[in-house]
Amino acid sequence: MSSTAEGQRLVACREGRAAWKKWGPYLSGRQWATVREDYSADGDAWAYFPHDHARSRAYRWGEDGIAGVCDDQQRLCLALALWNGADAILKERYFGLTNPEGNHGEDVKELYYHLDATPTHSYLKMLYKYPQRAFPYEQLVRVNAARGKHEPEFELIDTGAFDDDRYFDVFVEYAKAGPDDLLMRITAHNRGPEEATIHIVPQLWFRNTWSWGRDRERPTLSTPRDGRILAEHPHLGRYSFAVAGEADLLFCDNETNVRRLYGMTAEGFFKDGINDCIVAGYAGAVNPQGTGTKAGAHCVRRVPAGQATQVRVRLTLAGEDADPFAKFDEILAQRSAEADAYFAELQCDLDDADARSVQRQAFAGLIWSKQSYHYDVREWLEGDTGQPAPPPERLHGRNHDWRHLNNGEILAMPDTWEYPWYAAWDLAFHCIPWALIDAEFAKHQLDLLTREWYMHPNGQLPAYEWAFDDANPPVHAWATWRVFQIDRRQRHRENPHDHGDLAFLERVFHKLLLNFTWWVNRKDVNGRNIFQGGFLGMDNIGIFDRSTDLPTGGRIDQSDGTAWMGMYCLNLMRIALELALHNRVYEDIATKFFEHFLLIAKAMTNIAETGIGLWDEEDGFFYDVLHLPDGTNRPIRLRSMVGLVPLFAVETIEPRMLERLPEFKRRLEWILSYRPELAALVSHWDEPGAGERRLLSLLRGHRMKCLLRRMLDPQAFMSAHGVRALSREYADEPYTFEGCGSRITVGYEPGDSTSNLFGGNSNWRGPVWMPMNYLIVESLQKFHHYYGDDFRIENPPGSGRYTSILEVAEALSRRLVGIFLRDDAGRRPVFGGSERFQHDPHFRDHVLFHEYFHGDNGAGLGAAHQTGWTALVAKLLQPRQPARACAEKGSPAARAQHKRAGAPAPR
Repeated sequence: MSSTAEGQRLVACREGRAAWKKWGPYLSGRQWATVREDYSADGDAWAYFPHDHARSRAYRWGEDGIAGVCDDQQRLCLALALWNGADAILKERYFGLTNPEGNHGEDVKELYYHLDATPTHSYLKMLYKYPQRAFPYEQLVRVNAARGKHEPEFELIDTGAFDDDRYFDVFVEYAKAGPDDLLMRITAHNRGPEEATIHIVPQLWFRNTWSWGRDRERPTLSTPRDGRILAEHPHLGRYSFAVAGEADLLFCDNETNVRRLYGMTAEGFFKDGINDCIVAGYAGAVNPQGTGTKAGAHCVRRVPAGQATQVRVRLTLAGEDADPFAKFDEILAQRSAEADAYFAELQCDLDDADARSVQRQAFAGLIWSKQSYHYDVREWLEGDTGQPAPPPERLHGRNHDWRHLNNGEILAMPDTWEYPWYAAWDLAFHCIPWALIDAEFAKHQLDLLTREWYMHPNGQLPAYEWAFDDANPPVHAWATWRVFQIDRRQRHRENPHDHGDLAFLERVFHKLLLNFTWWVNRKDVNGRNIFQGGFLGMDNIGIFDRSTDLPTGGRIDQSDGTAWMGMYCLNLMRIALELALHNRVYEDIATKFFEHFLLIAKAMTNIAETGIGLWDEEDGFFYDVLHLPDGTNRPIRLRSMVGLVPLFAVETIEPRMLERLPEFKRRLEWILSYRPELAALVSHWDEPGAGERRLLSLLRGHRMKCLLRRMLDPQAFMSAHGVRALSREYADEPYTFEGCGSRITVGYEPGDSTSNLFGGNSNWRGPVWMPMNYLIVESLQKFHHYYGDDFRIENPPGSGRYTSILEVAEALSRRLVGIFLRDDAGRRPVFGGSERFQHDPHFRDHVLFHEYFHGDNGAGLGAAHQTGWTALVAKLLQPRQPARACAEKGSPAARAQHKRAGAPAPR
């Protein structure tokens, strides 16, 4: 894609010739109620900094806004505010329910869509749907509070706020004329039957870095000339902010309104001054001198029914442009066309227009979810010199063991509202689709998490800010290897002799050795190659809270924890083999991980020679094993995704690699001959498969067939939309565990959880989760790589129809992408039963990428904008082996003539 204008910008960024990524959509959708802003004694972030405080209270660690952008250090921010004349407050940020308020946990209660984006943010587009009626804040809180766990969430669309189409479709577009020259166009469409007024208020402000006693230099916004705003920052420089047409410029300071929040006597023009001026009509809330650290351009527009209005804004280095709007529309049109050309080349072998649209929106959500993330745990724990000291309880509370952690980078977030913080295993999955469009960014993300200001000195990777100590599944090595492979394929197109970014691979590999050691030392309590780990990302998947002390006493040896470590061994072995092709020193460490994998495989079959294993031959499934204080051991025969994770520990080795690494081959053969009991655990090591390649897996052919028989059964795991997290057989007959005075039942729940167990927002007892399904697809592809087409599986069980493993993988992939695509009836499963979303022309083609999906009907659930790991659908949509070259299908310019995916033309 380097032949396109956007591709050239990416090259310029990589080579350090132009800072096209200096400005981007780095502004969070929610900064309030985050751990970073919580200075309470009890760690209740939701209560300490509620939404009601956000408009009046200065943030310490970041900023938020609607459709916002900022520089890469989040010094200067630009975002949209709106008012419909009926709301009690200015709409400056997204509203949502806190975890205690929602009947299924925290949830954003807004309708917005990320429609388009390029990796350098040269073009960005999103849509915010704004009701013309008063926004139903109180109704959303009250009705959801009255609903129980067995009822669905009460959404904004359910409130009647959009009845009679009385709402505005507000499209926000950004284009860059240069690295420091941003154009913003806001187009508001009145979808209603009558003329309506909308107040459009682009806001510019500096993040408050001066109130905490650490940064004494204070930036300023002022209006020295031509009705423009001059933004001056001691480090960022001088920028000019211009608005086309009639607008009232309003100024205040990004400071806490202590009068409103705390009843204190104080003078000033506080953070909520623009809100108070526009909504309450209080002119004294803004600075008449036209200066401050926050400013808004108040544009009032009456829009006839079915018509639209526009507001144009430009933010550029001061003195760069005498007439900021002379070529404004021309630049926007050019950047939009360049975005078309960039994605046309990427999608040149993706023929279906709907699939192209969905993939492009998935990439857009991924890009819009990049965030500027600041968090210095030591400063956070100790407090700031310019503020009261935090309660002493904090010094022994959340994250107190992570004083080394000091984050201040652009990071890939799960989403910008519900998860406005990075998560270790989420980020690993994010990097796979990222590698398709910006491999440098993907590699940088994986590298960051292993750097010394992230990784704990003991080798643990930080999980997420709510609990850095949690253990996430160790998928970092898998992601590193996959990103390396994707990047290498792209490099080969430019230079067939390029061996890939070996420096990246080596750098991350060395740090992962520390992380692997942490797992071995901390999560294998008896040193027997059987692992624990706790939730491991799958929260309520089991009968007990696996992250706390068990009510029975004892411990659980985890099938998933042990299988993840088997996978980790193979991932690190494969990376070491690649490095060994260029530096033979790595042959030693590759052998070490091969042997460690064999020891894990042996332990899963026979734990410490006790005759007890995680594999149940009678059931043909893997289970956790409960070890009780009295010395007895009980398999927990609950069929869940826990028992499918062993599929992921699979790797093939090509014969050519063994020929090039004779020392590694010699050592393998010695181990397998000296320890035949270990060799017997590995699938046909001595029997070459397709193409003479070798297979390493926790599953011999028999066990794999047993697992797949369960997985492919529609009455068990396989739904029309992917593999469920829990077998459907428990819908009518829940699993029951009895022992040690306890009786626990687990039933199949295809949607949101119906209990408050395990945090109240745990949903792993039936829904379809994209990341786990993606790993299943990849693992099946590897198995087919070894076994070839001759190895057949009855699919579905009992049908008499046999398919290859690859056909199983392809069928599963189609089910997953089918969640988002229109079916023969024109419906998208992700929209569930919402007729408006299914058929309304202003809704039906705007797709949301949810956190997980209903196990029976595929409806989107959980975080509505979790285009982090759910963006894996973009990778599934990308053809693995293009049928023909792009050149044979027309040039990128020709492809750019297609209607741009995902965003209907404003009308």
